[in-house]
Amino acid sequence: MIKDNNVVCGGGSSELACAIKVQEEADKIEGVEQYAVRAFADALEDIPMTLAENSGLAAIEYVQNLKKLQQDPQNPCPFIGVDCMSAGTTNMGEQGIYESVASKKQQLQLATQVVKMILKIDDVIAPQNYE
Repeated sequence: MIKDNNVVCGGGSSELACAIKVQEEADKIEGVEQYAVRAFADALEDIPMTLAENSGLAAIEYVQNLKKLQQDPQNPCPFIGVDCMSAGTTNMGEQGIYESVASKKQQLQLATQVVKMILKIDDVIAPQNYE
């Protein structure tokens, strides 16, 4: 926080906002690559989904409602996240729930690097080597 004091709202709101944008970009991509981009968006949605599950909520329905609120054409709000505290609002800014941008950026970069490493391992080890 000393080097970079920027913050984003927590509660899975930033991941959900990123997932929405990534899905929009996936619509612009043609071919098989589109599926990889959509899978990345789905992985981002797993974070608010897990928060909702751990809070005892009906996760799929709850996250879909959050997604609708974030995409509301009249009042789009990227600060909508999982209300784990039953505070009565899903706006993480109003609840004062924030996360460090540097930490969030590092988490996403590390997760992406791990997946890339796993995919490279599958390329190096040919299927005939499994026999």
